[in-house]
Amino acid sequence: MDTHLPELRAAARRMGRRHFLTVAGAAAALAFTTHLPAAGAASRTALDARKISAYPFTLGIASGDPLPDSVLLWTRLAPAPFEPDGGLPAQRVEVQWEVAYDEQFYALVRSGTATAHPEYAHSVHVEVPGLDEDRSYYYRFRAGTWISPVGRARTAPSPSSFWVPSMSFAAVACAAYFDGYYTAYKHVADEDVDMVVHLGDYIYEYGVDSAGGHRGYTDRKLPAHFNTETVTLQDYRLRYALYKNDADLQAAHAAHPFVVTWDDHETENNYAGAVAENGVPPEEFLLRRAAAYRAYWENLPLRPPQKPAGADMRLYRRLRFGRLAQFDILDTRQYRSDQAYGDGWQAPGPLTMDPSRTMTGAEQERWLLDGWKTSDAVWNIVPQQVTFAQRRDVPTADYRLSMDAWDGYAASRKRLLDGATAAGVDNLMVLSGDAHVGYGFDLKADFDNPASRVVGTEISTTSLTSGRDGAQKPGNWISLTQANPHLKFYDGRRGYTVVRLGQSSAGIDFRTVSAVTRPGGTLSTAASFTTSAGTPGLQPA
Repeated sequence: MDTHLPELRAAARRMGRRHFLTVAGAAAALAFTTHLPAAGAASRTALDARKISAYPFTLGIASGDPLPDSVLLWTRLAPAPFEPDGGLPAQRVEVQWEVAYDEQFYALVRSGTATAHPEYAHSVHVEVPGLDEDRSYYYRFRAGTWISPVGRARTAPSPSSFWVPSMSFAAVACAAYFDGYYTAYKHVADEDVDMVVHLGDYIYEYGVDSAGGHRGYTDRKLPAHFNTETVTLQDYRLRYALYKNDADLQAAHAAHPFVVTWDDHETENNYAGAVAENGVPPEEFLLRRAAAYRAYWENLPLRPPQKPAGADMRLYRRLRFGRLAQFDILDTRQYRSDQAYGDGWQAPGPLTMDPSRTMTGAEQERWLLDGWKTSDAVWNIVPQQVTFAQRRDVPTADYRLSMDAWDGYAASRKRLLDGATAAGVDNLMVLSGDAHVGYGFDLKADFDNPASRVVGTEISTTSLTSGRDGAQKPGNWISLTQANPHLKFYDGRRGYTVVRLGQSSAGIDFRTVSAVTRPGGTLSTAASFTTSAGTPGLQPA
């Protein structure tokens, strides 16, 4: 008899109001917080990879989180990606991998075998050690007679490297499948950058109809099970399969290492810690969060320290690129206090300045501040999710602020800015997404005083598709630019941002595409800026 049966029944009763989990579904979710089997525990038998009858690398390949001596490689076997089991039985599969200096694999550097377990949706995460620092490598996988595409990985320079002349990255965010084509990802694949930083909303929990939403498919129909909100582990796995089946997304992953962090839609819109969007009890919502975090791990190129434990996942982490740049990747969802005043755009009040309220949680905040104290990097980059700078909606006294962004946690923001100043961080660059527009902000010591000194820069990248085609000047362009004199750039079209770091300055290019609601959108540079080392603030290039 299952000793957890009373808990399962209670979970199912709680979920009955939303009609989104059966008792079996509750059992699967509850396993995350009780006794989820280790990889291989449920797959005592192995599937001979030579018996896989259809191409299994339908979701592509990826690399992530470059270190000086190793690369992280990812793939997931799914010969039938739109089926709940991916088209494979509940058996483990041995997958071969190779790393070489060249795309033809004449100069093989490392090779080995990894196991794709059904408990992890037949995903594979391979850490390849013993590599040379600061160079590109090529990799591929083999399962039976099937060979994956070739991808490019790279290692970082040693953290002690004094002279790293430059590095570059593309910042991307917010890729709602139903809002358009991944044309921007295709252009990202063609960029000459060292890596891609994904700032969240890699998937959306909302349903996708048979026509692919605004993609408007006429030559095919998506299965009906995609047209539901994701809640169970199976839901999230299938949603990642839909998104990752896209050729342009696969091209971007194959071309560049990704450094990823999530926002809200990988789980649920505007959740805060254990607080759901629509008043679902925390003990119920955490079952959903566990499923979402598990699927996130399974489908993205993350290293073992990021592997989730139940409804918890240590996503914040630090990467170095010589002494040129330190990347402190944050998680502003898992530990934050609930949004003030019911969320949305509200007038500020005592809650927004309450020092007990936090965006990062106390442990992550200490980790960030301590990391700045010991940083010897020229540039301190903070990839995170939501708008960091103050953003008033109108230039009058009755302005409102977004309670979901850092404006709703002003005391938490002030502690970080004061901490950066105390640590002597001269070149602070905060990266954000979420807003579905491109912003360029000067970060001020006191946002309420336009004459206050500039202490850093915020680059907010627009969405890849979310919000559909957008407009160069959205309807609130005048009011927002007048209300926020530290806002130096605002564009509402889709695209991404390229940042090039040098020893003395950084260049920022805001890229936009002409359309995403139809394929083949063309790329342009909406604006270019520079910021000088030691003199923060954006200047038109």
